[in-house]
Amino acid sequence: MDFTFTEEQQAAAEAARGVLAGVAPDSVPSPALTVGAVADDFDRALWTRLADADLVSLLLDPEYGGAGLDAVALCLVLREAAKVLARVPLLESSAALAAVQAFGGEELKAHLAARAGRGEVVLTVAASGRTGHDPAELAVTARQEGEVWVLDGVQTAVPWAYGADFVLVPAHTAADRTLLALVPRAQAGVELAEQISTTGERLAELRLDAVRIAERDVIDADGAWEWLRDLLATGTCALALGLGERVLGMTSEYTGKREQFGFPVATFQAVAVQAADRYIDLRAMEVTLWQAAWRIASGAPGALPASGDVAVAKIWASEGVRRVVQTAQHLHGGFGADVDYPLHRYHAWAKHLELSLGPAAAHEEMLGDLLAAHPLA
Repeated sequence: MDFTFTEEQQAAAEAARGVLAGVAPDSVPSPALTVGAVADDFDRALWTRLADADLVSLLLDPEYGGAGLDAVALCLVLREAAKVLARVPLLESSAALAAVQAFGGEELKAHLAARAGRGEVVLTVAASGRTGHDPAELAVTARQEGEVWVLDGVQTAVPWAYGADFVLVPAHTAADRTLLALVPRAQAGVELAEQISTTGERLAELRLDAVRIAERDVIDADGAWEWLRDLLATGTCALALGLGERVLGMTSEYTGKREQFGFPVATFQAVAVQAADRYIDLRAMEVTLWQAAWRIASGAPGALPASGDVAVAKIWASEGVRRVVQTAQHLHGGFGADVDYPLHRYHAWAKHLELSLGPAAAHEEMLGDLLAAHPLA
């Protein structure tokens, strides 16, 4: 079996490294230095550079100006973005756009795909539910009135909502079906209430009061929400992996230079063992990530649905990214809390990713349900 990435996937990662090379984590707004939100908008200049490098349209087919790549390529790019704490909605916009392409109608794709691929239109996804614990698809109701759908409900912690042009919202119907509605941020009946992430970035509580959405802008295909949810979760695991790798690299650099009793602290057994444990965490995060991304990209059958592989990746990413940053803080000593050093920023972003992924115990329970429903031969 060949586990190497394709030339196109490697080229996407290399292009991302080139674009992101100029991003300095030291310059990322720090939640420790700001009261309230660290910024009103995401990094528009970086977004433009990513779009110019065709990294916003990675998953789009060539007919819409995209590269026609897959979830693996997107995760490779997200991994690089997390290493520099890139303040852009690359995951959310790419995933929403991919769902529109895979499940949306021809009119919607013609209207939106090319513009979003060029970065002219920014998308995000409301995927947290009413409280952050409830299923997102149950937070909003949808009823059809003639040729429009009417949405009511509340979604919490919507990322980049204040800078996005559209929010892709899962909603449930009276017939217990889940659809995806593309909601314009400026639509009548849409209200945003500011929430602040651990990163200091603005999230939004999205309130929908009889919001009317044209039938063209609603995706009612079977499996669309489940596919999008898995892609978002897998992309979040990629962000956790990239952040964790950079943090462990920073820890290695610091402990290799910091001396006690005339020796670098990295040579002390207690330090080396802790770093080695975190390296094992990262490798487990990596292998489970690529398994999940490959299942989504290829649609290959398995003993369990692809959501099982996604659950395993989330278990490792949620626990792993927390352990990596905690160990880094410990091995850095008080220097890890110094606001003139970027580690505290990575810690804040890691906490956001951990909360976004949810507790490992919940994913383990879901995995158990899958195993019960799909007995292994």
